[in-house]
Amino acid sequence: MVSKPSSELRRTTRAVVTGIMLDKTLSIILAGGVGSRLHPLTADRAKPGVPFGGKYRIIDFTLSNCLHSGMRRVLVLTQYKSHSLQKHLRDGWSIFNPELSEYITMVPPQMRKGDSWYVGTADAIHQNLYLLERSGADNVLILSGDHIYRMDYLAMLQAHTERKADVTLACMEVPIADATGFGVVAIDDQQRINQFIEKSPTPAHMPNDPHHALASMGIYVFSLPLLCEALEADHRNPDSSHDFGKDILPQLIKTHHVSAYLFGGPTGRVSQDRYWRDVGTIDAFFEANMDLLQPLPPINLYQPNWPIRTYEPQVPPARMIHGPTGQEGQLMNSMLASGVVIEGGVVRHSIVSANAFVGEGAVVERSMLFEGVSVGAGARLQNCIIDKYVKIPPGTQIGHNREQDAQRFTVSDRGVVVVPKKYQFAT
Repeated sequence: MVSKPSSELRRTTRAVVTGIMLDKTLSIILAGGVGSRLHPLTADRAKPGVPFGGKYRIIDFTLSNCLHSGMRRVLVLTQYKSHSLQKHLRDGWSIFNPELSEYITMVPPQMRKGDSWYVGTADAIHQNLYLLERSGADNVLILSGDHIYRMDYLAMLQAHTERKADVTLACMEVPIADATGFGVVAIDDQQRINQFIEKSPTPAHMPNDPHHALASMGIYVFSLPLLCEALEADHRNPDSSHDFGKDILPQLIKTHHVSAYLFGGPTGRVSQDRYWRDVGTIDAFFEANMDLLQPLPPINLYQPNWPIRTYEPQVPPARMIHGPTGQEGQLMNSMLASGVVIEGGVVRHSIVSANAFVGEGAVVERSMLFEGVSVGAGARLQNCIIDKYVKIPPGTQIGHNREQDAQRFTVSDRGVVVVPKKYQFAT
């Protein structure tokens, strides 16, 4: 019998170990946030369900990472105005085979541990401990459903296992001046975390780098027994806010091996663009969308082996046609989804979602049009987010006079005007 070369044997062994590791990992996506700072985009939908990039929902990025990382057992904890999100998951993400114990399952609050809704990230999982205990998992991957990034979770899971860590946090480098808005960790030369402070006014800097700090991304790997133990202890603490960053992690760092996994490092199969955005405000959301229009976008949506999956309606291709008087349309540095019709209008540096319409002589600049928006002839829009199914009357101007816009719409700190879903203009 001919034995396998040692390198091939190592690859085979690693593949088997990886398969077992994935089979014994449960992923939990926290997707119940109110998203009040994104209002009115969250008036009728949960933050993870907000449209993004002309064709996606925010949660598609986390779910796509799970898909490409081999995570096939996923619980999505929903709560706030979740119907739109649940419909999207049903239509776009019913892709796993339950006969192979694969699933993406939505879990609304069930009050199994009391009579309250979810009151913190840790409480949301504590209320579903029975699902963890019956999962047969060894490790639990905890994720947020409202961030924009691409990441290979398998590489993080492998690092967690190889270091024999009890908990692993995904961390990213941020300028020290920006670190006050994050939970910041301090590490030793073995990447073991010895301090975690949530939104400190004086964040700790990285070893040998006084200009950067290591910020937590809200992505955690726990050993299942330790997670259950920590959640029960936190639940018994009357002074706890039931939050991982504020309550759970600072305590575990004192008693257990808590390790940092550096986002965008040399490991993992996804290209290392190191892009991560919390799109929790109108301005952050708008700028993250505008990032997609840069000549070299900071996040690569075009990596063929790491596409962002979503649900797409069956609609015809986008098209440009001349207007009723023969005026030709113009399209510059923009993204169009399927079903868009530009009828003699001008679209510059904008993102236009499915089935939107831009009429003759209309000018849309640095704006986002959600699904089904219609822009009447001669209208002028700039620095706008127009939510679904709004019909902009001919000649209307939005984004050109802040005072007038503020009388009708939400206007962000940086002047982005948000027209809410199905808004009715006075006739």
